[in-house]
Amino acid sequence: MGKLINKIVFLINSIVAFGLLLSYLLPYVSPKTFPLLSVLSLTVPIFIVINLIFLIYWIVLLNKRLILSLLVLILGFSHVSSLYKLSGKSWDEEERGVTLLSFNVRSFDRFDWIGSGKIPQNISALVKEQNPDIFCAQEFYNNPDTNFSQYPYKYENFNNDNGELALVVFSKFPIINKGSLHFKKTANNIIFSDLVINSDTIRVYNVHLQSHKISSNTDRLANEDSEKLLKRVQTSFERQQEQAEMLIKHMDASPYKNIVMGDFNNTPYSYVYNKIISNDLKDTFKEAGSGFGKTFEFDLFPLRIDFILIQDNIEVLEFKNFDMELSDHYPIFSRIKL
Repeated sequence: MGKLINKIVFLINSIVAFGLLLSYLLPYVSPKTFPLLSVLSLTVPIFIVINLIFLIYWIVLLNKRLILSLLVLILGFSHVSSLYKLSGKSWDEEERGVTLLSFNVRSFDRFDWIGSGKIPQNISALVKEQNPDIFCAQEFYNNPDTNFSQYPYKYENFNNDNGELALVVFSKFPIINKGSLHFKKTANNIIFSDLVINSDTIRVYNVHLQSHKISSNTDRLANEDSEKLLKRVQTSFERQQEQAEMLIKHMDASPYKNIVMGDFNNTPYSYVYNKIISNDLKDTFKEAGSGFGKTFEFDLFPLRIDFILIQDNIEVLEFKNFDMELSDHYPIFSRIKL
């Protein structure tokens, strides 16, 4: 009986291992070519976790079938390290570097989704406590209860018809140039600011790629029409590809080192992330983070869809994210050395 059970378990293991192996190709598959396949990039964390469970199962039984999941996980080491990092990076506290914070503030809980009543004040307090040199905010709403007066320089850009939600770059360094990529027919956008830091100039992109409008609550998600949901996500993936291509073209023309911060609305296993980071950038979480690095509240599994990406020749000193209920996203922080 035990042998039969193990055969069935191994059959399921083989299917899941093949699924994970197939997912390794997703970063190289254009959403415009295979939009349905691109949607599968959202499920990669599930495949990784299930393969880890199978690996532990076979290890406990001292069974040679452990080789299958072990081999697949080793082949996709970069995928596994994108999901979870065992330890962060230690740094000399005397070396302050330049500090960065990115946060989708979800209009400071404008419609009381969280029910705290103090979200604008709490986010202001977080930013004041962390005191980043550069703070990129997405879904920014001009709330009278916020206070970011510590920043002498600011670039705020609205890309929607009602002029309410914005992308904002707050900076302690002078902004000598700024602009927007002006996405059409959407409130999502990318803006950039050229900042003078000592004798150097850095271009900072604040990114908010196309939203899927997927609920983080599994009950509400289950009640959605699956066909409509799938079509909407496929369309948003295609639009993200167009937006990422605009960003890459703009970065290619940049005369400065580039830093990309913000909400990608996509995972590190996606075509969009892979195309952007392939442009001589590196992921500060993978360089210095620890744990799951979760940046979005989702019931099923930890999602990392917000990133701070820096030029390859810039050193990452520190990375951390904050498990604080201030939005449906979590703020991320990095310290770098130019």
